[in-house]
Amino acid sequence: MFKRRDKRKFGQVMLDSVYPRGGWGRAVYYITHRLRRLPDPPHRIARGVFAGVFVSFTPFFGLHFVLAALLAWAMRGNLIAALLSTLFGNPLTYLPIAVVSLQTGHFLLGSRFDGATETTLMAKFGGAAADLKDNLFAVFSAADANWAKLAQFYHEVFLPYLVGGLVPGIVAGLVAYYLTVPVITAYQNRRRGRLKQKLAELRRKAAKAEDRT
Repeated sequence: MFKRRDKRKFGQVMLDSVYPRGGWGRAVYYITHRLRRLPDPPHRIARGVFAGVFVSFTPFFGLHFVLAALLAWAMRGNLIAALLSTLFGNPLTYLPIAVVSLQTGHFLLGSRFDGATETTLMAKFGGAAADLKDNLFAVFSAADANWAKLAQFYHEVFLPYLVGGLVPGIVAGLVAYYLTVPVITAYQNRRRGRLKQKLAELRRKAAKAEDRT
């Protein structure tokens, strides 16, 4: 269901992740359209939406799909809704999510939030990745392992992000949940009404055909 007929090149994938073909408005419309048409009760779909939005506030980048699916399964929510809702975290929202989560996390941990964190966040991610790469090579060579940048990343970014993302993640997830339930309920009721009307019309046509014969 999620596969494409025409396989995109890597550059096109990266470009679409920043600005989807057709714009973000069309992408949001597609996601909401898919959510409305899911064959599940509104509260199960809303639980999946909660899971996807909440996971978007965690620093486990690359694992959001897996975590959202696991959380939705634990909550008995809709898995497809959870996967679609992880797109709440996207290139347009990652920066404000990161800043809010880091500020909240440093406040809860009693540490100080560096006002320049938003401009050096990628540098700290890069430093942690470099430490992992260098220390992996050190296992197979005589070089000494150095975990300084990774330790800095853990204490200044990862742990505050993880702790601080819980509060805004739960708040955003609950808002999404309580907005989703009435919207999905209204759509499903309206759709059932249209189907009943079509079925009644078919029965009338069938009855007329029988009367003529």
